[in-house]
Amino acid sequence: MKAALRRRLLGSAFIAALLLTACVTINVYFPAAQAQEAAKEFVDKVIGPSDQSASPASDKNDPGAPPPKSPGLSLLSLVIPEAQAQDAPNFNVKTPAIQSIESRMSDRFTASLQAGFDSGALGFTKDGMISMRDATKIALKDRVATNQAVADDNRDRNAVYREIAVANGHPEWEAQIRATFARQWIASAHAGWWYQDAGGAWKQK
Repeated sequence: MKAALRRRLLGSAFIAALLLTACVTINVYFPAAQAQEAAKEFVDKVIGPSDQSASPASDKNDPGAPPPKSPGLSLLSLVIPEAQAQDAPNFNVKTPAIQSIESRMSDRFTASLQAGFDSGALGFTKDGMISMRDATKIALKDRVATNQAVADDNRDRNAVYREIAVANGHPEWEAQIRATFARQWIASAHAGWWYQDAGGAWKQK
């Protein structure tokens, strides 16, 4: 009798542990869809929307994509309320730092960088940055200033990816936020602009 009771108690404890683990998993997965929407809004404010601007299609192999729901997790959501609903991520969060970065990047793009993209001198890299692709397309007298603008913009890009992750209480999401923005810069690129594919090769839109 005691042995049977002990087995039932152990079984109940094991089930409770599984439920708790599953609940934690639900709460911490990276919400890729929300991140993509926020990335598109930010990117379009910086470079301006184009006719081709769109949110990139989700990739089932993308580590940033949310895991597929299973019947077990669906049942679990009926048993244990998700803490995620109480503390949902907000990738559109506008901290003073993010607002300042967005404003600087928008002004810099209009004043210094757009001409480089239009000429083919600059391009978006696969990791969400800007690179000097062909310096010969920039007048010699303007190259130093353009290189400085690229360096300043890349510094702001690194800062905003980090700031969005920290503002949401998940600094470990920085790499996934960077990857999300990298895809969006390319998706929002105007016709004729250059970008790197996943292998690092330059392609023109």
